Amino acid sequence: MIKCINIISDTNIGGAGKVLLSYLQNRNRSDFNQAVIVPQGSLLIPEIEGLGVRVIPFNGMADRSYDKNDVKGLMALLKKERPDVVHCHGALSGRIAATRCGIKSVYTRHTIADQPAYKKRFPFKQILGYINNHYSDVIIAVSPAAKDNIVEIGTNPNKVEIVFNGIPHPPVLTEEEKRAVRKKYGIEEHAFVCAIIARLEEAKGHREVLEAANLLKQQGENVIIVIAGTGSIKELLQAEAKAKNLTNVIFTGFLKNIWEIENIMNLQLNASYVEATSMSLLEGMSLGIPAAVSRVGGNPYVIEDGVNGVLFPEKDGEAIARAILRCKNDESLYRTMAANCTKIFEQRFTGEVMARQIESIYRRLAQKGE
Repeated sequence: MIKCINIISDTNIGGAGKVLLSYLQNRNRSDFNQAVIVPQGSLLIPEIEGLGVRVIPFNGMADRSYDKNDVKGLMALLKKERPDVVHCHGALSGRIAATRCGIKSVYTRHTIADQPAYKKRFPFKQILGYINNHYSDVIIAVSPAAKDNIVEIGTNPNKVEIVFNGIPHPPVLTEEEKRAVRKKYGIEEHAFVCAIIARLEEAKGHREVLEAANLLKQQGENVIIVIAGTGSIKELLQAEAKAKNLTNVIFTGFLKNIWEIENIMNLQLNASYVEATSMSLLEGMSLGIPAAVSRVGGNPYVIEDGVNGVLFPEKDGEAIARAILRCKNDESLYRTMAANCTKIFEQRFTGEVMARQIESIYRRLAQKGE
């Protein structure tokens, strides 16, 4: 049996945590002994334990990638545990600790960063490249765009392998339950519901979505835009919607049961300027919901124009409005895209597909370490 330890520094349950939980839920229990090192008090702890996986609480590392004291503490833990493979989700301290202990390590790059120019030239490119190349045996990128993003700062492309995120199916509501959710938010039965499920931050493109909402309202389209989530620009967006009297826009705030919105939307929106692989897009696909997304980052590797959704250029509210109407008004295209969503999800984006690909990497590294 191969002994693996995952290391994650998150105290809340974010995208990386959801991916880890999805893997653990679909792990090969007979061939792999899994444990997770996580900060004390992390919200991930009960979720991990609920999946029957041993948690190793760590006094430190909370929401930080690197600290020299964390490296020392993690080295002591790893020497005690003696795993065959360490898998770090970010957590540079964990990668350094594993390398110094002579343990094979995997690093998952869950995000895409807007790399400033100085990181792409000497000496920063060489320094960053050295860190990634030296302190990881394999780097997992969650999309080809994520691979390109890390390679441009000096990472050896031969070390990077692409493993798309895989997720569990969200709950599926009955038609009666869907009507109840629509009623709760004051949405009439025949409205075409579009939802953007993302942190309310500048890079997520909510301003352009509001521009599209304004255009659709002026055209008299029966389209409702649901903005689900919270973030630093929440009040600014709400003020803008109020100033323009956007009665076709609904702000839900933070939602624990986001699958309620996913079940009632006809179309998911993703207007990000920077995106790796959106978990919400995958959840929508699993429910057979097409998406209209910006042509950036990992989005075009998840959504193919006219196949399971439509693409539009970033930072263009008019293009978002046109994309929404294309999906709303072409019923034949919409039905085809909806059917394709579930097929593509099952082929590429389930937790089981992701788990088998990750475990193939574990096996290879464990054999090299023998």
